[in-house]
Amino acid sequence: MLDEPARLAALHRYRILDTLPEAGFEQITALVRTIYHAPMVLMNLIDSDRQWCKSCQGTEPSEMPREITFCQHTIRSREALVIEDTFCDRRFADHPMVVGPPGIRAYLGAPLQSPDGYNVGALCVIDTRPVRFSGEQIAILHGFADLVVAQMELRLIAARDSLTGTRTRRAFEEQLDLALSDAARGGPPSWLVLLDIDHFKAVNDTHGHGAGDAVLAALCATVDTGLRRGDTIGRLGGEEFGVLLRQDSAQEAFAIAERLRTAVAQMRVPDAPGVAITASFGLARCQPDFTSAAQWLAAADVCLYRAKRGGRNRCVL
Repeated sequence: MLDEPARLAALHRYRILDTLPEAGFEQITALVRTIYHAPMVLMNLIDSDRQWCKSCQGTEPSEMPREITFCQHTIRSREALVIEDTFCDRRFADHPMVVGPPGIRAYLGAPLQSPDGYNVGALCVIDTRPVRFSGEQIAILHGFADLVVAQMELRLIAARDSLTGTRTRRAFEEQLDLALSDAARGGPPSWLVLLDIDHFKAVNDTHGHGAGDAVLAALCATVDTGLRRGDTIGRLGGEEFGVLLRQDSAQEAFAIAERLRTAVAQMRVPDAPGVAITASFGLARCQPDFTSAAQWLAAADVCLYRAKRGGRNRCVL
C-alpha cells in the first residue's frame, strides 16, 4: 500500500512540476532513446491526480489524468514494470493509448525513487511494436532512473540559497519566465515584489557579519510564513529578495506587500538580539510587452528605488 501523502511530499520537495525543459533531463531521455532504439522515451512525474511530463523524446510533452496512465502502475513497485505486448495484458489491451494513438504495444518503466524511498514518477521506454526486454535492458533502465533522481537532487541543491533556503537568483528567474509564459497565453496576472533591507550595511558594520546572516535568515523565514501556496521567494543578491505573487489584483498584491513589510519591521532575531530592521518594497505587474525576466525585474526595481528615495520602510507600485 502506497503512503500517498508522504510520496506526494517527496515529489513536491523537488519543486519541479510545471517547470520548463532542462538540458540535463533532455540529455538523459535522448540517450535512453538511442540505446533502446525506441520511438518514445518519457520522464513522467505522478502528482495527486495527474501525470506530468518533464522530458520526452519522440512525442510532445503532455499532462493527463493519473488514472489512465501506465506510469501510475510503475510507481507501485520498486521493480520495473515490463509489458512486452500490451495486447496480451488484460490491464492494457483495451487502453485508449493502445487501441488508439500513439498505439503503445510495449512499455518498460523504471520508478524514479527518491533517496527516502518514495516513487515520484517513472522513466519509461515505449514502442509501437511488441518487444522482448532482456534482463540487462531492465537493469540499464533502472540505472538511468537513478541518474534522473540524482539530477533532481542536484537541481534542488543548485536552486536553493545555502544561507536562507530561498530560491537562488537563477531559479527565481525561471519562475518569472514561467509566469511570463502563462501571461502570454492569457493567464491571470502575477506581481513581482522586490524587497531590500534598509541600511543593511550598518547591521554588518555594527554587529558583525554573523548577525547580518542571522537577519537574512530570519527575514526569509518571516516572509515565507506570510506567503501563500504558489507564491515564491528568491534571493537576488546580498540583502535583496524577490517575491512572485500569483493571480492577484493591484489591491491584493499591495496588501500582501504591506503585511510583509509590517512583519519585517516587527521581527526580532533570536541570534542577533537588539537588532531591528525595516525593508523597502517595490511592486510591478507582469506586462504583456515583457519578453524576459530582466525586463520585469527592471520595472520592479524602479518602484523599489522610489520606495528608497521616499523614505524607506514603505511599499511602492
